[in-house]
Amino acid sequence: MTETNNIQTAEDCRERAVIVAVIRDSQDPRQVDEFLGELEFLAETADIRTVRRFTQRLPQPSSRIYVGPGKLEEIAAWCKENEIDVVIFDDELSPSQTRNIEQAMPCRILDRTRLILDIFLSRAQTAYAKTQVQLAHYEYMLPRLAGMWTHLERQRGGTGTRGGAGEREIETDRRIVRNRISKLKEDLQKIDRQMAVQRSNRGHMVRVSLVGYTNVGKSTLMNLISKSDVFAENKLFATLDTTVRKVVFDNLPFLLSDTVGFIRKLPTQLIESFKSTLDEVREADLLIHVVDISHPHFEEQLDVVKQTLQDIGAGDKPVYLVFNKVDAYTYIKKEEDDLTPATRENLSLDDLRQSWIAKANTPCIFISAKERVGIEKFRSDLYGMVREIHAGRYPFNNFLY
Repeated sequence: MTETNNIQTAEDCRERAVIVAVIRDSQDPRQVDEFLGELEFLAETADIRTVRRFTQRLPQPSSRIYVGPGKLEEIAAWCKENEIDVVIFDDELSPSQTRNIEQAMPCRILDRTRLILDIFLSRAQTAYAKTQVQLAHYEYMLPRLAGMWTHLERQRGGTGTRGGAGEREIETDRRIVRNRISKLKEDLQKIDRQMAVQRSNRGHMVRVSLVGYTNVGKSTLMNLISKSDVFAENKLFATLDTTVRKVVFDNLPFLLSDTVGFIRKLPTQLIESFKSTLDEVREADLLIHVVDISHPHFEEQLDVVKQTLQDIGAGDKPVYLVFNKVDAYTYIKKEEDDLTPATRENLSLDDLRQSWIAKANTPCIFISAKERVGIEKFRSDLYGMVREIHAGRYPFNNFLY
C-alpha cells in the first residue's frame, strides 16, 4: 500500500501539460495523431505528464497566435480551470507567436523545438555534448529575448538629471548572448580539432556507423555487437554522444559507432551544432540503418532518417537496413470474407519481410536485439560486408580472414 502511494505521489509531482497541434487541410488526421503521440513521448522523456490534446483544422497555422482566437480562448480557459502547468505546441513558434500566446495563457508555454532542446540539455553528459546543446539553446533564445525583460525600460547614461538614451536592458542581454554564442563556437572548433586528431589516430580500419530514428534500439544493438555497456533505455534521445568501439569478428577488426537518433522536425539549431558529432556518420564506410518494425509508421521514420542523412552529406553511403523489434510486431489479421484491399495494419511480419527483401535496393534483415532473434545471421552478413570493404582497400592484406 505504501509503495502504491509513493508511486502516485511521484506522478503527481510531475508537471501537467496539454499539447496543441494544427491539422493542415492537406494532412491526414491519423498522421497528426501520430505526431502528437511522439510529442507526448517527448514530454514523458522531459518528465511532463500529458493530460489532454487540442487540435484545430486550418489551412495554415495562424501567423499571430498559431491557432484561431476562439480555440486559444478555449485552451486558456481549460488550462486555468484544471491548473495546467504547461502548454506544448507541436511546431516551432515564432518570437511574435510566443509573445502573443503568453499574454493569453495562464501558464508556461513550450514549442516542440524548446522541448527537444530541454531534453538535450538534461541528457548531455560530456563537455562536447553540453557545448553543442548550449550553442543550439542560445541560438534559439536570441531572437526571443524581446519581452523577457519588462522590469526595466532602459538604463540611464550620461550626466545631468535626465541623462542620455543609455542602453536598453534587452540590448545588453542580446550582446551577452551573442558573446556567449561566439565563445561556444570557438570552444566547439577547438574540440572539433581534437576529435579530428582522434579520428585520424584510429588508423585505417573499416568504419561502421549505427544510424536511425530515436528509440529504435541502436544502443541495444551496439551493446550486443561490441559487448560494451552503452547507456540504453526506452526514452527518446538516450544517446547524445557518439560512442566508438573497436569490434573484432573472427580476427577482422573494425570500428563501430553509435550516434544520436534522428527525429521528425529536428530543430535546425541542433542539426547545425551536432554536425560535428555526425562526422562519424559522414566518414563511415558502411551505415547500419536501424528501423523499429513494430512502430505503426516505421516507413515515415525511415524516410526522415534518409532525408537527414542527405542533409548532413551522408546520403550516398552503402547501407545495411536492419528491421529491429520483431518481437514487438503486431498486426490485425483480415477476415477470410473481407474483400477490401489489405492495409498496412493487415500485413504479417512474413508479408513485410518478403515485400522488403524483394523491393529494397539495399540488403536488409529482420531481428530482435532484445531477444537475440536473427543475430547470428546479422553478424554473418556484417562480417561479409566489412570483409569486402577491407579486401577492396587492402587487396594483399588477406591474412586476417
